[in-house]
This record gives sequence, structure tokens and C-alpha cells, in this order.
Amino acid sequence: MDTIGVFTSGGDAPGMNACLRAVVRTALGAGLGVVGIRRGYAGMLCGEFEEMSRASVSNIIQLGGTIIKTARSEEFRRAEQRAQAASLVKEAGIEGLIAIGGDGTFRGAQRLWEEHSIPIIGVPATIDNDIYGTDETIGYDTAVNTALDAIDNIRDTATSHERLFFVEVMGRDAGFIALSVGAAGGAEMILVPEHGLSVRDMHDTILAGIGQGKTSSIIVVAEGDEEGGALEIAHKVRELGGVECRATILGHTQRGGRPTARDRILASELGAAAVRALLDGERGKMVGRVNAEIRLTPLPDSWGKKKPFDQRLYELALALAA
Repeated sequence: MDTIGVFTSGGDAPGMNACLRAVVRTALGAGLGVVGIRRGYAGMLCGEFEEMSRASVSNIIQLGGTIIKTARSEEFRRAEQRAQAASLVKEAGIEGLIAIGGDGTFRGAQRLWEEHSIPIIGVPATIDNDIYGTDETIGYDTAVNTALDAIDNIRDTATSHERLFFVEVMGRDAGFIALSVGAAGGAEMILVPEHGLSVRDMHDTILAGIGQGKTSSIIVVAEGDEEGGALEIAHKVRELGGVECRATILGHTQRGGRPTARDRILASELGAAAVRALLDGERGKMVGRVNAEIRLTPLPDSWGKKKPFDQRLYELALALAA
């Protein structure tokens, strides 16, 4: 193998640039050429390729987002479009790929490997932390800390005005961000898809807290909660009466910003490990870190198996909030 390609795809995540830096410099150090593919699969379909050097990734480890851009591509879902992309990759002399992204990125990567025999390794980068085969994904720690800073600020207002705030965090269909933010922020309640809680039970718990003298509360809501988002839940609670509440949606602020030290280190480790995996002959797998060790997971398992929810932390957070 003489030349590899690297791309970022799907939602951006803080630490993608640190990972890109590690991929490029590890590959160059091993005597490989590196081609950056701009805008993920969308750019692959258009042949948006550029040769990468050490200088290409200088002074980017601290930057959020991704310097080679990212996109979602509906076209890539079609077999004929994937064939076109594979043809362009091969024509460019790229003999292996490293895909940095989440489950959608990995589904596309697996198709390229199965249908066109392009060696490919995935690196998990998504703030949602919903990828099986790694304890944490790149970007998750930064997103948690960004949301936590916001919740600390909101608590000042909640206390001053003696109000209840529902604060919605990202995470798609998983409650990992909500759990970590709620536990670290001392939230009185954490609403996640993994644990159903009806609005009626929620309302009763809130009233019980008020009866015990609680004048303000923070309830963290995962965007995928079965009762809806923060705005919808707050509306339902107000309709039941006796509760003054507000709702705040943190939204895409959680995707941006400088990556934490933890994310920079994780991204660097996984980027370097992905290059080594390709050189070792691994194909169609994802690199992850489990119990402080680098592990390889078949790409289909990364989205096909359910990542365990930390029940112990969930119960601890609720016990301490009581």
C-alpha cells in the first residue's frame, strides 16, 4: 500500500481535526502518501481530492469542526453512485481509506469494502457517543463540557427566579450526553430514551419537590426522549398546573468549539491506530478504545449492536438529586 485517503463525514465533532492530523502524520511517517477527500462522500463523488502534507495539518489540533469539511450525501445511498465514487478513488491511486464519522459514515464505508473491495477503517467521531465498540467517541467529551457550562449558567437564573428549567441536549436517539451532563450538573431529573418516564409521573415528582421546599430545579432532556423535546414536555407540565417552568434547547452549540484535552488525545490515538490497522491488513473494521486499550470492531457491529447504557451512573445521579 503506497497511498491512503482520509475523509470526514456526517455531523461534525470537536476532535475531527486532531484525528486528521494524526492520520496524516502517522501515514507520512510510515512512508505513505495521503490524499484528503473534501466534503465526505459528496466530495468523493466529485473527485474532490487533495494531497496532504505535514504542513497541511499544522496548527489544527485545537480547532473544532473539520478543515476538509463534511457533508451528508443522499446520492451515495445508490449503488451506481457508490460505483462512481469507488472508480474515482482507484483512479486517484488511493489504495485504502480512513473514514472519520458516525454510524452513517460507517454504513457507507462498509458498502465500499463489500461492493468494491476498497480497504477501509473507520474512526468513531460523533458527539452522540452511540457507537458500539468504543467507550467514548471523538467529540463526546467536548459536547458534554459545552452543555455543562450552559447548564451551570442556567442554574443561576433558575435559582434567582425560583423556576424550573427543562434543558434539552443533543444525542439523537441515545441519552449518553444527557446522562453525563445531568450527573455532573446535579440535575434534579434526567430524561433519556433508555428510561421512560411519563409526564404525569414527572409532574408528581416536581410537585413533591416543591412540597419539600425546593424552589428551583434543572431537568435535563435528551432530544430523543419518548415524551418529546424540552419545549413539548414543558408545555405538558404547565398544562397539568402548579408548576412555573421554562425550556431551553442548547442545539448545535454542542458540536462546535475547541476540543477538550481528552478529545484531542483520543482523536490522536485512534487516528494513528487506524493507519496501523490498514498497514496490518485489517479491513472493514472500526478502531475504538475500550478499557484504555485499542480495539478493532467489525463495522456492521458498530451500528448493529447496542451500546450499553450506564445504569449505575443513572441511579447514582437520581439518588444524589433526591
